Amino acid sequence: MAEIRLREEIARKDTWALEDIFPSDEAWQEAAAGVKERLAEYGRFRGRLAESGKTLWDCLRLDDEIGEKLERIGCYASQKSDQDTSVGRYQEMAGQAEDLYSQAAEASSFIRGEITRMGEGKVRALTEEWEPLNQYGRIFYLIFREKEHTLSDQEEALLAASRFMADGGANAFRMFNNADVTFAPVKDAEGRELPLTHGSYIGYMQSKDRSLRRQAYEHMYDAYRAYENTLAAMFQANVRQHIFYSRARKYPSSMAYGLSGSAVPVSVYESLIETTHRFLPSMYRYVKLRKKMLGLEHLHMYDVYVPLTEAGSERYTFEEAKEIVTQALAPMGEEYLSVLRQGFENRWIDVYENKGKRSGAYSSGPYGVHPYVLLNFNGTLDDIFTLAHEMGHAIHSYYSDHAQPYCYAGYHIFVAEVASTCNEALVTHYMLDHAGSREEKAHIINHYLDGFKSTMFRQTMFAEFEKITHEMAERGEGLTAEKLCGLYHRLNALYFGEEMELDDRIDMEWARIPHFYTPFYVYQYATGYGAATAISRKILNGEADMKERYRQFLQGGNSMDCIDLLKLCGVDMTGPQPVADALTVFGEYLDLLENVIK
Repeated sequence: MAEIRLREEIARKDTWALEDIFPSDEAWQEAAAGVKERLAEYGRFRGRLAESGKTLWDCLRLDDEIGEKLERIGCYASQKSDQDTSVGRYQEMAGQAEDLYSQAAEASSFIRGEITRMGEGKVRALTEEWEPLNQYGRIFYLIFREKEHTLSDQEEALLAASRFMADGGANAFRMFNNADVTFAPVKDAEGRELPLTHGSYIGYMQSKDRSLRRQAYEHMYDAYRAYENTLAAMFQANVRQHIFYSRARKYPSSMAYGLSGSAVPVSVYESLIETTHRFLPSMYRYVKLRKKMLGLEHLHMYDVYVPLTEAGSERYTFEEAKEIVTQALAPMGEEYLSVLRQGFENRWIDVYENKGKRSGAYSSGPYGVHPYVLLNFNGTLDDIFTLAHEMGHAIHSYYSDHAQPYCYAGYHIFVAEVASTCNEALVTHYMLDHAGSREEKAHIINHYLDGFKSTMFRQTMFAEFEKITHEMAERGEGLTAEKLCGLYHRLNALYFGEEMELDDRIDMEWARIPHFYTPFYVYQYATGYGAATAISRKILNGEADMKERYRQFLQGGNSMDCIDLLKLCGVDMTGPQPVADALTVFGEYLDLLENVIK
């Protein structure tokens, strides 16, 4: 494996075009200063929103204009920082953007309270008086739906001002995880010393060299173990801030607060865990099959990513990956593909790992520009699916941004994973259809099963870990490293079963999961996977009008509740059936793999 390149060594065509947001850092500074100056404009509306329909409209338009500019400012700064987290200037700019968000939230915090106190009748009258206010009809509906959780102006301002301080635990973790923590190098079979990074870790874990896998696993978790108490303090700080806001807003639990933004009932979260528990025998069957196919007497956690066939060693160029994804998504239609090509051809994507770059992958981007995708592409099969996944997010954002005004363009996390996972399902189907041998087909099926395991079973395990840790903290228990590691060990034993040989290093995995710093986020990977499984099957089966209904879903943004958006595609997440159906598909693919390897 080559040495990690510096940022300046990456070809321009393989970097994202952040100049589409701002042409320079100086332009960013000017925009940030302009927004800061405009925050004073909120003052002229305080206490006056009920005066007339036009006054209320002017205030909401100001809020949208500032919000849209803040989104550009925040995206540019955070993405500049993510492309090389060691650059102090961009760390500072990202901090300035966060501070601006906090100031804007504080300056505008009176709006929700004043509208709530007006009452629905008064807002209706103002809307009849000033017809343009109809654009904000759903905003008013959402405000009145949450009125019992809306506080006084003074309390709202205080909560808004506290956000910058309360994010300290999450910010500390991000800097530790992306800029400070380092891992001991590993050695391959020839004795060559290789660097271990976030980006290279999965590649090592997929290596046929078991010694290399074990070294990567041990060195990764040994690094986190050395800071276990500090990491536990960061984690606990983030849990406590979430509980603080849930109680301040009078929610019955931290979970209820975490799900409220998407209007998802707590019962959906609990049903996901209960339904997954019922299907754990399929997970145990998968683990047993993996152990058998690898010919191992003892299966360890560093054996769960290695491909089961020789086809797993194949590497792809980025050009090949783009072509596979394009062909696989053909069933979505030419309009969908045209958006995909825009992203490929116009530098939406930051492709390769460089020193200091944020680990993992994501899609982001401000309204009114275009989406962006961060990758750390290493040429594995998994990287092809990651490309499809993140472009699913990007295309979802593209459709939503083009169909909705700013105030409704930002879709909720609950539906965010549907488009990305639907893309992955279509890539799996395409690659199985084009597999040239039984071994290649077995490898594709195994990749699907591994992805399913990681998305449905593992993310549900993460969700259960979050549920339990937040409940512990709500009872006043301290979240020490010992308690967190003990709980995480027990959950791994439950989800992987007796065929998995567990050691105490895996107990530290909780410490390296960034999504835990966005509480009650991860469960949506699993629910989204269930919905995407249903939708992709409908598309592949040529169900009447399905592509059009799916396009409506992608365009929906926040114009409807998440549950209702999915119903456009004939998927009802209020019951356990979509999750149960997806888990049944896992069993079907296990059958298919067993038949292929006979």
